[in-house]
Amino acid sequence: MKFPGERGLTWYGAVSTMCGLGYVSKSPGTLGCVASFMLFLLAGNVSVLLIFFLTVIGIIAVDRYTKESAPEAPGGIIVDEAAGLIAALWGLERDFAIVGFFLYRIVDIVKPFPARRIGKLPRGAGIMLDDIWCGAVTNILLRCSEWMFFKGGLEAVFHLLNMGE
Repeated sequence: MKFPGERGLTWYGAVSTMCGLGYVSKSPGTLGCVASFMLFLLAGNVSVLLIFFLTVIGIIAVDRYTKESAPEAPGGIIVDEAAGLIAALWGLERDFAIVGFFLYRIVDIVKPFPARRIGKLPRGAGIMLDDIWCGAVTNILLRCSEWMFFKGGLEAVFHLLNMGE
């Protein structure tokens, strides 16, 4: 496995590429999501503080990694995808994991407003925060779906519209 740079994998390269995992596949973003999906299945729900910590460390690491590796975002950075998927699944039951995984990938590809603007922030911040935004949007969509279809939301809406009587 060849890493960019002459010194090998630095701490910020290890964080940015999830210990080089971002260089293993031709679809590194999906691989980053699969890795964090597996961690979610093993560990279950995580604290919002862990998401915050991962985001801050990710911004610092990716910023430094992009400054030293290439003027544009080099391939192999997947910590943003991992943090985004964890944000997407935060606070939800494991039952939503598969749907959340695929929905997050779709939302991340579509990049709902203002994700593209967020992505234009300087280096590490732009790379990390657009995926966190997509994760937050996915989380909201999953929670709305859960309420609507599993917690009586649809019935409440019909009742409100006098259609349920």
